[in-house]
Amino acid sequence: MSSLAPADIAPVELHYQHYPAGSDAPGRPLVVLHGLLGARGNWHSLSRGPLSEKRDVYALDQRNHGRSPHTDAFGYDEMAADLKHFLDEHDLAPAAVLGHSMGGKTAMHTALAFPRAVDRLIVADMAPKAYPTHHEPIFEALRGIDLAAHDSRNDIDGALSERIQARPVRQFLLKNLDYDTEAGRYRWQMNLDAIHAAYDEISAGLSEELDGKTYDGPALFVRGARSDYVAEQDLGAVRERFPQARLETVEGAGHWLHADRPDAFAEVVTTFLSE
Repeated sequence: MSSLAPADIAPVELHYQHYPAGSDAPGRPLVVLHGLLGARGNWHSLSRGPLSEKRDVYALDQRNHGRSPHTDAFGYDEMAADLKHFLDEHDLAPAAVLGHSMGGKTAMHTALAFPRAVDRLIVADMAPKAYPTHHEPIFEALRGIDLAAHDSRNDIDGALSERIQARPVRQFLLKNLDYDTEAGRYRWQMNLDAIHAAYDEISAGLSEELDGKTYDGPALFVRGARSDYVAEQDLGAVRERFPQARLETVEGAGHWLHADRPDAFAEVVTTFLSE
């Protein structure tokens, strides 16, 4: 893996959406990071609603996702460097950082590598460990569609349904569709080839270069009760890296806990941010 030294990594300028605080006395800003194959829009409702009631919220597109730049280099070293650059460029540090799934690992990586840049850490349904590479059927489905052969989202959804039966998963993936007016065809916003090429690394645990490092600031790990991403036996590894971490469980929620139970998830997060 690459070193996290700035000289070795060229950060990219991340696309983002800013949600101004609704309060006259906002707290520290909150930066939100989506998961694998997601984008900033996945967090629009929560960001414009409860999350921004008392603080500015910045929802980011991570590199190779959404409207952020495409690069061949793709891993947590790069994504953490991107986030640190974003915080510096926008004079936001130290900021609260909330990351879901892959974004949760980016958040953990950033807190360990650049602890002074992170005011408090929130990790949604992710642990600092390796995960099975179970997204391969999704990659195969996305890479198997000839977008040029379809002229509507419904047609593309129909083609996807032959390989992905779960409609919520298809709806999530279809948010990545963009219509290229110059080419007169649909395209995927994300850099599918680069993401797939780095998938093993994205599924791996934290970088060995972070061994021995801890983040001693406030940390909240939130899991869905119906998700198996964060198990009881993971708590030891969590608190080894994040000594102040506490775990909250959102009942009735799966891995996409912020979509399954948005109100309950927001209450847990905003309570932690207000402490």
